[in-house]
Amino acid sequence: MDGTVLIADDDRTIRTVLTQALTRAGCRVHATGSLAQLSKWVEEGRGDLVITDVMMPDGNGIDRIPAIRDMRPDLPVIVISAQNTIVTAIRATEAEAFEYLPKPFDLPDLMSKANLALSRRPRKSDPVPEPLPAPREAADPAMPLIGHAPSMQALFRMVARVLNADLPVLIAGEAGVGKTTIARSFHELSDRRGNGLAFVTSADAGDEAVARAGEKARGGTLVIENPAGFDAAAQARLIGLIEALESGPDRASAPRIVATTGPDPQADVASGRLRSDLYYRLAGVTVSVPPLRARVDDILPLAAHLLARAAAQGLPERGLSDEASAALRVHPFPGNVRELENMMRRLALTASGPQISGTEMREALNQQAGMRMPAPASLGASMTGAPQNGLDQAPAIPMPAANARLSDSVEAHLQRYFDLHGDALPPPGLYDRILREIERPLLQVALDATGGNQLRCADLLGINRNTLRKKLTELNIEVTRRRKLM
Repeated sequence: MDGTVLIADDDRTIRTVLTQALTRAGCRVHATGSLAQLSKWVEEGRGDLVITDVMMPDGNGIDRIPAIRDMRPDLPVIVISAQNTIVTAIRATEAEAFEYLPKPFDLPDLMSKANLALSRRPRKSDPVPEPLPAPREAADPAMPLIGHAPSMQALFRMVARVLNADLPVLIAGEAGVGKTTIARSFHELSDRRGNGLAFVTSADAGDEAVARAGEKARGGTLVIENPAGFDAAAQARLIGLIEALESGPDRASAPRIVATTGPDPQADVASGRLRSDLYYRLAGVTVSVPPLRARVDDILPLAAHLLARAAAQGLPERGLSDEASAALRVHPFPGNVRELENMMRRLALTASGPQISGTEMREALNQQAGMRMPAPASLGASMTGAPQNGLDQAPAIPMPAANARLSDSVEAHLQRYFDLHGDALPPPGLYDRILREIERPLLQVALDATGGNQLRCADLLGINRNTLRKKLTELNIEVTRRRKLM
């Protein structure tokens, strides 16, 4: 490795480690804790590579990149940061940083990136890049999309790369991982953020509702929640809407399509739950969101972030004791970030002191084990439970315990559905849509329980067999080998 590297970081330990590693690799190194000093070196013509932190005492490293490029267009910049959020990754990408690495970074990985940057130094005859656009304004620091885990950083980089592309996006993941928040980020952090954002759920899948959503999202973003949960007629309407938006006279102002789905959308296609032609229209780019158990090192930073956000919303300020932190790290979190959000809000309210104790944490975990986290249901969308405010979602509502009444579970799902619409009301016709949503799974479960025997199923439900047949036709419930109409 050959070249001069300029390092700017306010952490003396990091400056020392990088200086020693790069010097051993054959580089010359100048290190500083000041962006002003870094800018002076760049202006003097020093350095073949810059490695800079983001949050510095005298400024922001990403904000300094345009000035560096003005002075030295051919000087690559590697950004390192402890601000492990999707906003940081997007801003580093927009500033055309050579690479972005979260702290604590893997030293061999950084050395490899530095070697690549030095080896790609442009010749003097290379064209000068176009000036950078103005830095992004008003990024929401409360957005819960944070994570140092490699899987999350890969997700952030993917989002940053396709943020302003015209391709449709399919966001896949388990319930509670934050798919709706990521869907919102594709709108709120993109060039479309000044235009409309609309959601379509299976409860809003009528002709008029779908058309209204498409019109509201003109020039902006249309989010389709769990299309595999839509019935066949609704999926056909979605295909018609997408075709009309892409080929109609107003296609120049067509919204971007972003859809959320379960962890394996191709399995939904194979099972017939999701039409293949709809899937291929939605899966221009597929973004997979990892479950929380796959990124254990993110649990404690997320918990601290959620407690701080709860305090900002008026709940008592809390921290985690070492014993509480240890208990939290080993919990499997089947409900993912949504479950963690519920737990942190509850502990912020009920803890007896400023530090949540190990006993309080274990009691909360035991209580959580007896609570049923919601699956991605058609009534609500996949949500993180954050307040609907900028990129955040509506307040999470703990789901009733397994022995609770059915009405309690229905009420919780309905509340999530209303919360998804924020200050607005859901589209008209809610009564019939909700009854239809409940009726369909009731018939399906009853059919499965009776092995597809329509006479036994009708008797079980207490309705006439002809009425059952009519409802199966109306609800477009497919006839399988185990569900033969009599």
